[in-house]
Amino acid sequence: MTTSFVGRESEVDAVEAALARHRSVTLTGGGGVGKSRLALHAAEQVRGQYADGVWWVDLSHLYDDRLLTATVCDAVDLLDHNPRAPVEALCEWLTGRQVLLVFDCCERVLPSCLLLLSELLASAPQLTVLATSRQPIGVRGEHRIEVTPLSLDDDGGDAVRLFHDRCATAAPGLSLDSPGSAETVLAICRRLEGIPLAVELACARLRESSLTEIAERLVSRLDTLVDETVRPRRHRALRTAIGWSHELCSPLERLLWARLSVFRGPFDAADAQSVCAGGPLDDDAVPRLLERLVDQSVLQRVGTRYRMLDTLCEYGAMWLAELGEKDTLAQFHAAHFADVLAESEAGWLSHRQVAWYARISASHSDVRAALDHLIETEPDIAVETAGRTGLFWPCCGHLHESRDYLERVLALGTAPGPSRTRALWALGITLTLQGDHRTALRIGEECAAAAHQDGTASSALFAAHTLGLTHLMAGRPQAAYDVCDHALITYGTSPPAGAPQLCCMVIRIFAHSALGRLAEAYEAATALHRLSVRYGEHWARSYAFHQLAFIDLVQGRARDAERHARAMLTSKHNLNDNLGIALALDLLTGANAIQGNGIAAARTSGTGNTFWRMLGHPNHGTPELSEVRDQWELQARKSIGDDAYEKAFHNALNNDAEQSLALVMHGPSPS
Repeated sequence: MTTSFVGRESEVDAVEAALARHRSVTLTGGGGVGKSRLALHAAEQVRGQYADGVWWVDLSHLYDDRLLTATVCDAVDLLDHNPRAPVEALCEWLTGRQVLLVFDCCERVLPSCLLLLSELLASAPQLTVLATSRQPIGVRGEHRIEVTPLSLDDDGGDAVRLFHDRCATAAPGLSLDSPGSAETVLAICRRLEGIPLAVELACARLRESSLTEIAERLVSRLDTLVDETVRPRRHRALRTAIGWSHELCSPLERLLWARLSVFRGPFDAADAQSVCAGGPLDDDAVPRLLERLVDQSVLQRVGTRYRMLDTLCEYGAMWLAELGEKDTLAQFHAAHFADVLAESEAGWLSHRQVAWYARISASHSDVRAALDHLIETEPDIAVETAGRTGLFWPCCGHLHESRDYLERVLALGTAPGPSRTRALWALGITLTLQGDHRTALRIGEECAAAAHQDGTASSALFAAHTLGLTHLMAGRPQAAYDVCDHALITYGTSPPAGAPQLCCMVIRIFAHSALGRLAEAYEAATALHRLSVRYGEHWARSYAFHQLAFIDLVQGRARDAERHARAMLTSKHNLNDNLGIALALDLLTGANAIQGNGIAAARTSGTGNTFWRMLGHPNHGTPELSEVRDQWELQARKSIGDDAYEKAFHNALNNDAEQSLALVMHGPSPS
C-alpha cells in the first residue's frame, strides 16, 4: 500500500490473537471496507512469528480459477521444475515450513480457494492462512472476523482521523481545525458510513471542492438513492461515493476509467495509450488523464506504473459494459500484448534484452489474459503469441503456465507454419526443463518435422535447439552436439539473425564440455561472450560465463572461476532467471571453497540450496558437479571449522532468498 495505515488498533489486535489460535483466519466484509489494508498491516506485525516467512497472494487479477495454483506458486517464489501437478509441488514445498500465507480477494475464485486451502492446510501442519473475502471461504476450522467500517463517535473516531490524514495529502493548505470544519468532516464521514474507500474518494475532491460543497452533494445523492434492495446500507454509501466520484470526473476521465478496467495488473502510460485511446479519447491526452485519476484516488501509482483497486475496477467494468465496449476493449488489450511480445522477440538480441525480460515479467497477468482471449477468438495469433513466450516464461520459471498455454494453442488445429513450429519448440524446452525428457523428445522430433516442412532457417534452428537441449539434459551430449552443430553449419549466419542461433551455440558449447573437449568449449565460450557483448545481450553471455567458470574450476583456476561465476550471477539476476542463479551459485561455492574462503563458500551454498528448493530440486540440478560438491564442502569446513560453516550455511538457507543473494553479490568479503 502506498498510503499510511490509520486506526484499526483493536482490529489488528483481534487478527493477531486469532492467528495465534487458529490456522485459518478470514477477514470478511464488503468492498472498500479495508480488508486488504488490515490484512497487510496485521501480517507485517506478526512477521517475526513465522520462521519461514509471510507471503502475500494477490488474487484480484484472476478472472477464472485456471491460474489460481500457479498464482500461489508465483507468490511464494516456487518455480517448480517438475512435470507434477502444481498443487502437489506447493504442498511439498509448504510441508515442514512455518509460513503465513495471506490470500487477498478470495471472492474472485471462491470455490477453488476452498478446495486449494483445504488441501494445503491438510498437507502442511505448520501452515497458517490469513484470507480476505467478501464471503466466508468455508474451510474447516475457519475463524471469521467481520471487518466493519471505521469507528465514528461524537469526537470523531478513526473515520475522521483517516479524513484528516488523507486531507493532508490531497489539500495540504486546508485547515480543518475550526469548529465548523470539524462538524462538516464528521457529517461527511457519517454520511459515508465510515467506509475507508469512500472517505478517501471524498478527500480526493478537496483539491477542487470545499468541505461544504462535498457535504451538500453527498447529502443530495444519498437522499435520492432509495433502492432498498441494496444491503447492507454501507454498500449504498460506498456505491454513492464511487458514483459521485464518477459523476465529478470529466467525460473523458470517465471513459478512460471504464476502459482501464480491462487491465489485469499494473500498467504503464504506453499500455493505456495503446489499449484505451480512440474515438473522443485522444492518444496524447491519456497521460494527463491518468494523472487526473491518480489525483482523484481512482488510480494508484506503483513505481512508474498504475493500478486500480478491485472495487473501482468493477465499477469501471460495469460502465464499460454499459458503453457496449467490453468486447472491443478485450480485443484491443489482446492485440496490444501480442504486439508487446512480438516487439520483445525482435529486440531480444540487443542491449534492450534485460529491459524486455522485465517488461514481460511486469505484464505477466495481462499477457495471460491476452492469450486466453486470443485462444477463443483468433487461434492463429494465439499460436504465434504463445510461441514467443518461449524466450521468456521458461527462463523465468513459469513452466507450468508455459506448458498449459502451449498445449492449449497447439490443440487448436491451426495450419502448419513457422508460428506452430516455434510453439512446438517452446513446448519442447518447457518439457525438458520440467524433466519430462521422453515427451520432450517426441515434441522435439515433431518440431523437426515441422521445421523441414517450413523450409526456413529460423524453424530449423529452433528445432535443433529443443532436440539438443533434450539430448544434453538426458545425458546424450554427442547427440546434442551433432544436431546443433549440423544446424549451425547449415543455417547459421554471421552475424546471427536472432535468438535460435545463439540458443544452438550454447548447446554446442555445453556438449563440447560434457564430452571432455574443454579446449574447444573454452574457445567457443570466449567467442560467444565477445559476440553477446557486441549485441549487449545477457542470456547467451551468462551461459558463456558458466562454461568459462566450470572449465576454470576443472583446470584449477579458482580465482578466474570466481570472476566468471560472479559475472554469470549478475547476468542471471538481471534476467530474473532463478535456474541460472542457482547454477551460478554452485560454481561460486566451488571457487570460494578452493580458495579457502570457507565463510563465503558456506554462504553461497546455503543461498544456492534456497534457490534449488524454489525450483523443486532439493538435491540440486547439476549432475556434472555432484561428485565435487561434497569435496568443496569438506574443504570449506576444514578452513573455518564445522561450527562456523554450519552457522553461515544455515543463516543463508533460512534467510529471505533475495536478501541472501544480495549479500552474496554485494556484501562485504569475510575476513
